[in-house]
Amino acid sequence: MRYGTISQMTSRPDEAQRLRDLARLRRVRDRIDREFAQPLDVEALARGVHMSAGHLSRAFRQAYGESPYGYLMTRRIERAMALLRRGDLSVTEVCFTVGCSSLGTFSTRFAELVGMPPSVYRREAARATAGMPSCVAKQVTRPIRNREARPRGRD
Repeated sequence: MRYGTISQMTSRPDEAQRLRDLARLRRVRDRIDREFAQPLDVEALARGVHMSAGHLSRAFRQAYGESPYGYLMTRRIERAMALLRRGDLSVTEVCFTVGCSSLGTFSTRFAELVGMPPSVYRREAARATAGMPSCVAKQVTRPIRNREARPRGRD
């Protein structure tokens, strides 16, 4: 009977664990996508997939390039952009509708991702996307993650 090397024998369990972790990370990401407007925190997300908060944060960042909280805020900002384009809700109403509990945090994160404050976006986006189908407007106005938005006026 032929046996594998030690590295071959130990890599299989590691690979199986990595695949289990990736499946759990997908469940966390799917939960965030579904429940972005609910009060979610890393501890609750981690409990839901039987991981520690620290391990979840590290693994999520490694897999998706941002923290679970960053991903959650990006989902909330994307939804907020759609609501602001409609124009029938105030910035404060949009903030609370998408699950943010602090108008200041919402406005700061919105400006980081979109490159302008939500009030300016609301005013300008309505004009810029007038007559555009909502599915197209969503794609062309999608926020840029990880603070990559260019400051206005520096094109």
